[in-house]
Amino acid sequence: MDKKWWTLIAVCAGMFMLLLDVTIVIVAQPAIQSGLHASFSDVQWTLDAYALTLASLLLTSGSLADRYGRRLLFTIGLAIFTAGSLLCGLAVNPLMLILSRSGQGIGGAMMMATSLALLGHSFRGRERGVAFGVWGAVIGIATALGPVLGGVITTEWDWRGIFLVNVPVGVFALAVTIWRIEESRSPQSAAPDWAGFVLLTGGLISFVYGLIRAGESSWSNAGVIGCLAGGVVLLAAFGVTESRVAHPMFDLSLLRVPTFSGGAIAAFAMNGSLYAILLYFVIYLQDVLGYSALGAGLRIAILSAAQLVTSVIAGRVSERVPTRWLIGPGLLLVGVGLIVMTGLNGGSSWTHLIPGFVVAGFGGGLVNPPLASTAIGVVPPQKAGMASGVNSTFRQVGIATGIAALGSIFTAQIQSHLSGALPPALAGSAGTVVNAVRQGSVGQLLASVPAAERGAVGLALRSSFAAALNELLYVTAGLAFVGAVCAMLLIRRKDFVQHGAPAPAVAGRETAPEAV
Repeated sequence: MDKKWWTLIAVCAGMFMLLLDVTIVIVAQPAIQSGLHASFSDVQWTLDAYALTLASLLLTSGSLADRYGRRLLFTIGLAIFTAGSLLCGLAVNPLMLILSRSGQGIGGAMMMATSLALLGHSFRGRERGVAFGVWGAVIGIATALGPVLGGVITTEWDWRGIFLVNVPVGVFALAVTIWRIEESRSPQSAAPDWAGFVLLTGGLISFVYGLIRAGESSWSNAGVIGCLAGGVVLLAAFGVTESRVAHPMFDLSLLRVPTFSGGAIAAFAMNGSLYAILLYFVIYLQDVLGYSALGAGLRIAILSAAQLVTSVIAGRVSERVPTRWLIGPGLLLVGVGLIVMTGLNGGSSWTHLIPGFVVAGFGGGLVNPPLASTAIGVVPPQKAGMASGVNSTFRQVGIATGIAALGSIFTAQIQSHLSGALPPALAGSAGTVVNAVRQGSVGQLLASVPAAERGAVGLALRSSFAAALNELLYVTAGLAFVGAVCAMLLIRRKDFVQHGAPAPAVAGRETAPEAV
């Protein structure tokens, strides 16, 4: 077999693991929380540690790959991701799992930053279209399979299996990469922007940590205010630094192009709304309605299946239909679907969510395929890698901040509703009950309640959780609607670079020609 096809196999295997871990882990969160006696904030960090390291390192990894070799960075990324997966599966406490998830994110950033570049170097002409098509199909399948596969492994085996299955796949992909993939690098690559990397990483971690701590204590807590303020200061310093260095990891002048800004906002809104709230759907289905991980995964798969259907359609028509008429209406459907899911109460069945799952899934499928092409379609070729990386960074920041912010809102809302829903004799115990929900020990709590009041407490928990979830649905729907409006107003056909035409002025400095 030709080396280029081995390249496609290795890249697709790596990206399959990388993207599968986004949804497969969400379904296993209740089992992880129970197995490691983790708190709700630990659950949030299990997801956010992955997203934050991915977001922080993505652009820097691209620069390192151009300078030192794309195959080299992809190989290192595969090794780190595989080792991180093994350590996740062997984790003995929440801290070890969170740190191992960070390792997965580091490796994932290196893989994501180099995957398309490796394919672009190996394939030309019509075969490049075939390779990118296979790559896109693997991404869709991984996203759709995640909830079901995660449910099967967690229910039939153990939550550790969702990480351990990556090990043989990673070893195989690593062997193929070393054996068959050719090296490529840019002869005119710039030095990595380490100052930008440090400021972006520090700012994101501080800000997200502040959001999660707000859910544990209160928004007026001095530590929370300090973390949020520190995050804002560091991110502002990142912006100042990027505007002054010769070779920034994020050329802020890209934001002057309305279509680029519209695509970045849409990417943030998409992941910060529908994908961030998936964690709370899973907790609702398992902890409140009592379904197994497999049962929850099969129900979440309705959303994934609907998304897969329209993503195929969007991929086919994206060259003929203006992207804003896919991204804008898609986010609008996401928002509508989230609104349709509201109205939950203590007696609701999971079937209440089905219409909203379908509508929101259809919307998500319309948004995802054209987002990447929008990012790279409005910049000159030599900035395509940076543009794609920035768009992916906005996605990961969206899901990280979304999960953290929703967690704080969720905690406040469930405590507020519980105070009025609990039996009078237990009305003062709302804080204790909320803590039990956060610790994943609802079953133990109910067992400790007197038998005569157990049913009333259970109903109060269901109704309060449903009320809190309703609030999250409204918040995420609002974010999706804002993204839809921005996409419709900002994304313009005239901003796209035409083949063979001069590129629009998107930067205030000269850039090197694209390196092949």
